[in-house]
Amino acid sequence: MSNLFENLGFYPADILLPAEAEMEKWSVVACDQFTSQPEYWAEAEEIVGDKPSTLRLILPEVKLGNDGVDAEIKTINENMSKYLEADVFKTLESSLIYVERTQSDGKIRHGLVGMVDLEQYDFTPGSGALIRATEGTVLSRIPPRVKVRENAPIELPHVMLLIDDPDKTVIEPLTEAAGKGCGCMEKIYDYDLMLGGGHIRGYRVGSDMCEGIAKALNALKSAEAMEKKYGMGESAPLLFAVGDGNHSLATAKQCYENLKKVTPEAEWATLPARYALVEVVNNHDDALKFEPIHRTLFGVDAEDVIEAFMKAYPGCVRIAQLSALKASEKEILEKAGLACDVNNAQIITYHFAGETGVLVVPNPSKQLAVGTLQAFLDEYMKDKNAEIDYVHGDEVVIELGSREGNLSFLLPAMGKEQLFKTVMADGVLPRKTFSMGHAQDKRYYTEARRIRR
Repeated sequence: MSNLFENLGFYPADILLPAEAEMEKWSVVACDQFTSQPEYWAEAEEIVGDKPSTLRLILPEVKLGNDGVDAEIKTINENMSKYLEADVFKTLESSLIYVERTQSDGKIRHGLVGMVDLEQYDFTPGSGALIRATEGTVLSRIPPRVKVRENAPIELPHVMLLIDDPDKTVIEPLTEAAGKGCGCMEKIYDYDLMLGGGHIRGYRVGSDMCEGIAKALNALKSAEAMEKKYGMGESAPLLFAVGDGNHSLATAKQCYENLKKVTPEAEWATLPARYALVEVVNNHDDALKFEPIHRTLFGVDAEDVIEAFMKAYPGCVRIAQLSALKASEKEILEKAGLACDVNNAQIITYHFAGETGVLVVPNPSKQLAVGTLQAFLDEYMKDKNAEIDYVHGDEVVIELGSREGNLSFLLPAMGKEQLFKTVMADGVLPRKTFSMGHAQDKRYYTEARRIRR
């Protein structure tokens, strides 16, 4: 492994790509998307048919609670072995892949695929690790995902890590080199993604460019950089913040920790499962947008939920038949009888069959509206025979909320500039605070890597 990347926690990897495949059928969207829309995955099944596809190598989380899921996981692991034995894959040894992803809005997001050392990652709130979670990790969500990974011979990544690189020193030079047709950037794939996923183009990064990447990453984690950006030069450096796939990375970490218990310490460094394949994206990428993650409750009495919310937050004002999607913050505060200069009032839109309105919480104890709502939901749902889903996209969450027995909450977006500073200062954000783009713009599975000898 190159000394250039020593102490970065991020390295080139032996990356598997299909030797020959219909790429539009090969790549499918991250397994944790469209969990309330089984029809999406049914359409993906029709598109793929019997062709080689990552759909046969992942478990869409819409199926996670189904009967027979253990048998399905066994089939997925068998498919992985069959693909390896049938030489479906070719190997790009010790490689980084530069990715250009055209999103549904036409903008191009730029990324860099490599592997991270799970010894350098910690999802514990307040951790000083080089790679940190940005939101609270729900420990109960890890064991079912461990079942999917623990016996798998390969991994397919949908984890996206963010770097705080305002001067654009790490990834953006690759964009320029690829645009010039530089010989150090070999194009390895270029195709459309299914079901509105846009387009993706990938380049194998040459060794000269890898050296520049390592130097730039080292500069980003320096004490000088920590002081300049956060005023925390003496704190443990934060180089990578998890943007997407927090629970997937936590699952990889758990599987590695489990292996350590039955493996001599001298062999830990050579365990393939010690590392996880990820895509790194600059938080300052112009195409990167933070979208709110909304909440839909299933099997509830909407009025009971709203009344309980208002009791939980005395002073909360309910304004029925008013959508924050259309009304301005000033108009909402005026209708709530609050002064227009109440900067810390939080506005949460709700929707259920027959009504759209807002809940206005003055003087909240939480910094973000998502924290105020989630704290209430965690308590309210404890003794209820109901379910909750975390939903991307205004139209989808409104449609789900319109169904009988459902209630949706729509949340405002968080500013990108708050992310690293908040994680450095406060540890983690509330669970499911933000999403990087719409569901169809999430990472599609393309690359893979062996995680078992």
